Amino acid sequence: MTTVRREELPHYGWEDYRRWQGDWELIGGIPYAMTPSPAKRHQVLALAIGSQLLDRLEDCPDCEVLLDTDWKVASDTVVRPDVAVVCDDDNPAHITRTPEIVFEIVSPATAVRDEHLKLRLYEAEGVSWYVLVYPDDRRARIFRWSEGRLRKVADNAGEPFTFGGVRCPVTLDFGAAFRRLR
Repeated sequence: MTTVRREELPHYGWEDYRRWQGDWELIGGIPYAMTPSPAKRHQVLALAIGSQLLDRLEDCPDCEVLLDTDWKVASDTVVRPDVAVVCDDDNPAHITRTPEIVFEIVSPATAVRDEHLKLRLYEAEGVSWYVLVYPDDRRARIFRWSEGRLRKVADNAGEPFTFGGVRCPVTLDFGAAFRRLR
């Protein structure tokens, strides 16, 4: 078997990413296909979380709640969080500032990327809160950035949780979000 060295592999960037057809993420110059499309349960849960956040952050003029929006982290890294709370980002096309809170709805197809690769990326970028949401288990693993890393602070099985230490603290009722699932 022939071994391929990393420097022999193609390295893609933002301009390449913008020309691609379909749904992709680009992490460290490596493309990741986002196929198949998210299941209905995934979309329902992302919408339930997003709508709660939107309602609760209505009086916070500096923050936006974004669903499935490109975050250009670097010239060779573009990810698309399922739900993100972003403050003071005036770019109309994509996210350019580090989100305060990121939610990823975990599926068997995305588990390794969400639980490891994105966790390290979001940690390196200083995301204040990272939430892995598991629709089949109706639970969420909640991480908070502290002392230079994301540390797990809660396993939530449906209780309200307050995300503090951000510009506009917000409480999310995970139970209400999970009740939207069939």
